Amino acid sequence: MKKVHLLKIAHGRSGDKGNGSNVGIIARHPKIYPFLRETLTETRVKEHMKQICKGEVERYEMPNIGALNFILNESLGGGGTVSLKLDAQGKTHASTLLRMEIDVPEELLDLVD
Repeated sequence: MKKVHLLKIAHGRSGDKGNGSNVGIIARHPKIYPFLRETLTETRVKEHMKQICKGEVERYEMPNIGALNFILNESLGGGGTVSLKLDAQGKTHASTLLRMEIDVPEELLDLVD
């Protein structure tokens, strides 16, 4: 196992969903998806994003594209049109989540080097 940023094995996209942000995390290789599914729990994402996400985290699995979609409820200060936040649409939330440090098996890291 090696400690790396999630960015090493996944990429992501994010945007707004009302007062919540939508964060998609996509495995960089199909064999990495099962590891992401096991590792990126709602609880773990909530803990990492606790300064941003004031509500619950919901997770949706998309195995056909090797991705997980997270809804970070109450993360946009009321939503894009009323929020005073600098990032009122949550465009940086994927980057923030991709900075999470995780322990990854060496054999999965070899797939993306």
